[in-house]
Amino acid sequence: MPARVVPDRNTAPPLFEFNNVSVIRGDKRVLDHITLSLGEGENVAILGPNGAGKSTLVKAITREYYPVLSEGPVTFTFRGKDAWDVFDLRSFVGIVSNDLQYTFNRTITGREVIVSGFFSSIGLFNRAVTPAMEDKTDEILRFLQIDRLSDRPMNEMSSGEARRFLIGRALVFDPATLILDEPTNSLDLSALHTFRQTLRTIAQSGTGIILVTHQLHDIIPEISRVVMMDRGQVYGDGTKPAMLTDEKIGRLFSVPVHVREENGWYYATGY
Repeated sequence: MPARVVPDRNTAPPLFEFNNVSVIRGDKRVLDHITLSLGEGENVAILGPNGAGKSTLVKAITREYYPVLSEGPVTFTFRGKDAWDVFDLRSFVGIVSNDLQYTFNRTITGREVIVSGFFSSIGLFNRAVTPAMEDKTDEILRFLQIDRLSDRPMNEMSSGEARRFLIGRALVFDPATLILDEPTNSLDLSALHTFRQTLRTIAQSGTGIILVTHQLHDIIPEISRVVMMDRGQVYGDGTKPAMLTDEKIGRLFSVPVHVREENGWYYATGY
């Protein structure tokens, strides 16, 4: 896939901008007055423990959850617009989640999964697939190096193999940014290594990565910014060296920890 030209963040509006945004589910405030700006084409990790509100943030982006009115001004914009639907996102944002993987755990081939991205559907049914769609699918299969698996049903693939096809599905419209919600859950060491290399290839092509995770070792070297979340709030926001310290990681996860850096990767030990 050709390299993408990254927008000038000094002149382009943020991809997403949250100001004083809260989300309530049942009787619990799962996002609590979030203020956060994410740039188009930016490589950023959203890091925090389970229950921090990270996945809720993604569901707010996809309009599964809506902000509630609260005290003070509340704004939530996508590329400068305060009203949009999920179809507006497709040309700018691709999303891969564990919920999506569960949905696709069926007898749909990998190739069909990618093609279904053009229609935002589960499978193809009687969809009119064009030659251009087939060509784009072939391009993605080669780019992700999964063409040899394209005829295999999703429910016969490993978790890592299936996840790469879901990434392929998210790339059909050449989005400026790819959002991945806890993408390495259930991956063994071999699948984790392959998945990380896939993310690095995508980031190096110019597509922005928003990586939602509770694992330091998921944060690829191409990611330059870390947003920490806990209890529905932004706990910290800055560069990797500033955020990934013994003190801040220990406080975020409530454990004594030693963080070390090795060739752009960060690891936590001692807990």
